[in-house]
Amino acid sequence: MKPEIIVVTAAYGTTKVAELGGQAALLPLIKQAGADGVEIRRELFGADEISQLPALGEAIAQQGLSVCYSAPETLYLADGALNPHLAQLLREAGQLGAQRLKLSLGHYVEPHFEALLAELNASPIKLVVENDQTADCKLAPMQRFFHHAFDAALPLHMTFDMANWHWTGEDAMQAAQQLSRYVGYVHVKTAVPHHNSFRAIALDDSPEDWRALLQALPGDVPRGIEFPLEGDDLVAVTRHYVDLLRAC
Repeated sequence: MKPEIIVVTAAYGTTKVAELGGQAALLPLIKQAGADGVEIRRELFGADEISQLPALGEAIAQQGLSVCYSAPETLYLADGALNPHLAQLLREAGQLGAQRLKLSLGHYVEPHFEALLAELNASPIKLVVENDQTADCKLAPMQRFFHHAFDAALPLHMTFDMANWHWTGEDAMQAAQQLSRYVGYVHVKTAVPHHNSFRAIALDDSPEDWRALLQALPGDVPRGIEFPLEGDDLVAVTRHYVDLLRAC
């Protein structure tokens, strides 16, 4: 069974998304490129676009694409409290017709899951929790959270971002070996050193053995293209990587 291939709208860059007319304008392009789904990014919305989520959801449905809704928020706040916006974000995901809501972990402290379980049970949306580029998402806290969450039978999975381990100074292959059983979505991305940090690059430009890392992760979960998609013919560029990831 071939994996579902999702295109993350942010892969086109904030400036290009704005030039093309917003995330809705990308939907025909993504469909023409042969992708199965789209990841809609909350941070790319204009001031009044949140109120237009149902219309965007209808446009996505017309293209026959699945949806992941990504919000630039953490599941847990700096003090360890559950994000009070979780219910709102799940509602927004529902307005889009999304199958998944993606958040990063944040500062997870204790396995008290009553409030989280109540929120998740009240929504049909699957939560996928990502390793971001902060110390809160180093391997040890990610392992601890998912171990506790799966013991508690929480209806959630991990979004494994292949490149974010560079920012946390950890080995991505080791993380894959430890976390693969929890993974329900993969963000395909590679990165190289850039000044005092890192920057994401296209797979064809990567010196890394990204295929080996991808193959260490579940092969039957959706794969999201989050590396830069650039060029004069964006449909052709996108189709190239959609086909590449579907074949891996």
